[in-house]
Amino acid sequence: MNVKNTYKNKLFEAYCRFCIANDLRFEKPKKLKVAEFVINVPTEQRIDAIIASCGWVYATVFTLSKHGLRPDEIAKLTLRNVDLEQGKINVPTSKLGAQRTIKLKKQAADMLREYANRKKILTLDQRLFGATCKIKENWRKYRRRAYDKFHDAELLKIRLYDLRHWFATTTYIKTRDIFYVKYALGHRRLENTLIYIHLAKSLTDFPKDYACATAKTVDEAAKLIEQGFDYVTDVDGVKLFRKRK
Repeated sequence: MNVKNTYKNKLFEAYCRFCIANDLRFEKPKKLKVAEFVINVPTEQRIDAIIASCGWVYATVFTLSKHGLRPDEIAKLTLRNVDLEQGKINVPTSKLGAQRTIKLKKQAADMLREYANRKKILTLDQRLFGATCKIKENWRKYRRRAYDKFHDAELLKIRLYDLRHWFATTTYIKTRDIFYVKYALGHRRLENTLIYIHLAKSLTDFPKDYACATAKTVDEAAKLIEQGFDYVTDVDGVKLFRKRK
């Protein structure tokens, strides 16, 4: 098969389990070598440049991708999964992922609400968007359109799945809570989420916008720490704290 070794290894494992279950003899081949995959974390400016090149339907789809949804999770969305009033999505998971509910940012919630109102929906279980292959195909189409408009070769390197990597990395940078990132991505194993700590440390072009606060007493300092602020230094007897916006 003309497929990657990662997929072949999964086929070996799946068929091995099938043989065990059905009492068949099968000598599983040695695990094939898999090339190390480099994760790309694009800037939000470039992601938004591609989304700005879309029509209203796929602008909505790719804005949902910025919330960490996999393409096949978006393809599975129905009205039953969506709380339009509160701007929440009960994500229909893929890859045997863990169940999660995400809160959309206001712009994304407004876009999804408008999309649902404009689309002719016959049943609660009717899928809102196209198939996964169609979503990926349109990403490539609008990515090329953005490149033709802005002449930025970096745009051509951005895969649709990189929007999920962007979401995970920037969410960790803002929250410093790896368990929250694990939940938001629908990971079952923390090991799959830890890569984003390393990615966050390697980013040099992520905006360094901070909210600053001061504390003169222990109680004030304790409240700031509870709110996620980090201690920086003392100046004139006042403790300075900061937190990413």
